[in-house]
Amino acid sequence: MSYDFTGQVAIVTGSGGGLGRAHALAFAARGAMVVINDLGGTRDGGKNSDSTSLTAAEKVVKEITDLGGRAILNGGNVTSEFDMKAMVDQTMSAFGRIDILVNNAGILRDKTFSKMELVDFQAVMDVHLKGSVIATRAVLPVMQTQEYGRIVMTTSSSGLYGNFGQSNYGAAKLGLIGLTNTLKLELFKYGIRVNVLAPVAATRMTDDLMPPQMLELLTPESVSPAVLYLCGKDAPTGEIITAGAGTFARAQIMESEGLFLGLDATPEMIAESWNSLSDMTTAKPYQQGSDQGQKFITNAFENKV
Repeated sequence: MSYDFTGQVAIVTGSGGGLGRAHALAFAARGAMVVINDLGGTRDGGKNSDSTSLTAAEKVVKEITDLGGRAILNGGNVTSEFDMKAMVDQTMSAFGRIDILVNNAGILRDKTFSKMELVDFQAVMDVHLKGSVIATRAVLPVMQTQEYGRIVMTTSSSGLYGNFGQSNYGAAKLGLIGLTNTLKLELFKYGIRVNVLAPVAATRMTDDLMPPQMLELLTPESVSPAVLYLCGKDAPTGEIITAGAGTFARAQIMESEGLFLGLDATPEMIAESWNSLSDMTTAKPYQQGSDQGQKFITNAFENKV
């Protein structure tokens, strides 16, 4: 099937460069009208000393319009409810609808957990997790009225699997998966699909974290097809797609079948049975938390508790 976004409106946060820019250009190339949201700050979330700090975002808007597309600039901060409401109002005034939100804005303040100041932990949580919450809440009334919407959260391998020196970033990124797992249930009836992208790409967030040979392969453009897929009319919901250097994969949180040890189980029994109860050959994902609870209750009844 063909992915055509003609007539649709996409908001991409943090789209003045890197992944956000690649996503925005990809949507525009397939007919979407695009809102280029970018605060124009530094990688760690500080203020840009350049008085023309929005120049990068303005260039993205120009790239799109020079090719005959439609795009507008928004300099709102995702951590501000006022700014995100203003962004929605601006978008509705310019285009009349909102079909897609890609929560891409982010900052880095890397340091080992024991040496990290709480202000740096909070700042990263605020932009990645709370910022995605605020932006999503801002667009929801429009999408619910339309009974259509596509929302993409941006997670990371740091959240899925951990990464040295990124406890704040990893906590925020895994939190977005927890958020998605609930929103997929609450918003399905409105025709809104919520999914997660876990990208690996060469951007200003990673340019000093990887060797040049790797960065040459990890182009932002090679990730964007996953975003377009997650925003299509036949998009799934509640999925995690990992993407990097042209490879795409599905990630899931899974749980082993487990082993009933009784209501009087002891830690010694868990230790003795560890190989059996941790066997992942029968592992499966759950669609919601109650599915896991049902397993526990069923096992208890089947064992005549």
